Amino acid sequence: MSADMQMVGFQVGRETFAVPIAQVHEILRVPDIAPVPEAPAHVEGVMNLRGKIISVVDLRKRFGERNLERGRRSRVMVVEVDQRKVGLIVDSASEVFRLAPSQVEPPPHAVSEGEGGAGYVIGVGKLNGRIVLLVDLARVLRRAEAPPRASAAS
Repeated sequence: MSADMQMVGFQVGRETFAVPIAQVHEILRVPDIAPVPEAPAHVEGVMNLRGKIISVVDLRKRFGERNLERGRRSRVMVVEVDQRKVGLIVDSASEVFRLAPSQVEPPPHAVSEGEGGAGYVIGVGKLNGRIVLLVDLARVLRRAEAPPRASAAS
């Protein structure tokens, strides 16, 4: 990594996370979301985005946040991962910033390999005295949207 990375920052709970701006299509107020029966707990449901139906994942649930109430600043970030658009509910999203490679460190082993959803944190950015967790959305969504496995009957 030699060039600065342009990132979109968002909050889930008290933590600031970031993803590459190229993955973010738009940020919306939380619209009506239709629940989907038997969906994983993290999947809030589906929404209509200008005639296209997309899945909506609540990152507060996905990241294990205790306070699940939506606030005035809650938003849906529409992102594209693996050529699919997905809505992500976050507590707020509006910050765009650049990180130089010198401002990013690999995550500590306990974060990158741990249980409880870790493994999707791919870097720790240092931005004006605060920490920003860089996440791999493909990993987050792969786990969040995985259908329940059918048990093998013998």
